[in-house]
Amino acid sequence: MSVMFVKDMRECNSFVAGDATVLRELLHPAKDDVAVQFSVAHATLRTGETSLPHRLCTAELYYVLSGTGTMHINDEQCSVRQGQIVYIPPGARQWIRNTGTMDLTFLCIVEPAWRSEDEEIL
Repeated sequence: MSVMFVKDMRECNSFVAGDATVLRELLHPAKDDVAVQFSVAHATLRTGETSLPHRLCTAELYYVLSGTGTMHINDEQCSVRQGQIVYIPPGARQWIRNTGTMDLTFLCIVEPAWRSEDEEIL
């Protein structure tokens, strides 16, 4: 039995999430043979697109891989770019807008792992 887990993003199906981002689920303890309590998804927003306002009852991190955007959490907003991480507290109203000239890509890390019943589209 192998203890190593490797998954190629190119082998993960993409889908449009409830918040209108294009996601590829990279790791989820309910679907993958891993002993973790968090999930990781790769998100893409095209130039000029905005995710729909939503909230999770769990904590979330966005780690920006490429592009630039404006992150909105409750009544605050901040410019974000490659190499930055954003903490989104449980229950916060959130959305992100791609303000750049290329795709905005980021990792969504949810702890505990994402479940549809924990998300509300606003």
